[in-house]
Amino acid sequence: MINKIARSIADALADVKDGSTILIGGFGTAGIPNELIEGLIAQGAKDLTVVNNNAGNGETGLAALLKAGRVRKIICSFPRQADSHVFDGLYRSGKLELELVPQGNLAERIRAAGAGIGAFFSPTGYGTELAKNADGSAKETRELNGKQYVLEMPIYGDVALIKAEQGDRWGNLTYRKAARNFGPVMATAAAKTVATVHEIVELGALNPEHIVTPGIFVHQIVKIDRVATQAGGFKNVA
Repeated sequence: MINKIARSIADALADVKDGSTILIGGFGTAGIPNELIEGLIAQGAKDLTVVNNNAGNGETGLAALLKAGRVRKIICSFPRQADSHVFDGLYRSGKLELELVPQGNLAERIRAAGAGIGAFFSPTGYGTELAKNADGSAKETRELNGKQYVLEMPIYGDVALIKAEQGDRWGNLTYRKAARNFGPVMATAAAKTVATVHEIVELGALNPEHIVTPGIFVHQIVKIDRVATQAGGFKNVA
């Protein structure tokens, strides 16, 4: 019997290895799988490459993973904001490598990995520093229909950590509004996908037309409590 329901977050993350590439869903604080990130900190894997839209808020979630010294490199589109002091400190001290990727390219590079696309050409970044590789060499460019494009490579993950709304024991997932963001494409691009859900339903209870991530892309789901989150990027003023 197919049953992808994990007994605990610790069980779901037990086999994450040092040096893994971790795709972490979320946009700002919407859809961030904080419980899985906390579980990854407790699990102890280190020397990680993390792929996320941003580089964490305050000192919780992704920022806590960075502060714990577990991350070697982060690939993201929006690393700095009002409360990104953990990232700022690590990056400025040379303890964290950054690969800055325009947001659309980031989503498409992940999607390309899941779709089996070897590479693709994008106009975004042409003529800028973003059209260079990490070693400073120029990425391949090509003129197509009179417009210049830059060759971009897929981003594959060893593990994807995503936050969903509902799931069943086959791993089929639905999402809540903006919490959907990067989750669906990340689930397709990783060798293993772990998702938290707020509700586990019986097989057949999910309308097939409402399922966003089919269970074939999901390896384990974990039920978590629903906790209200506070928007990031704001500071209390006395």
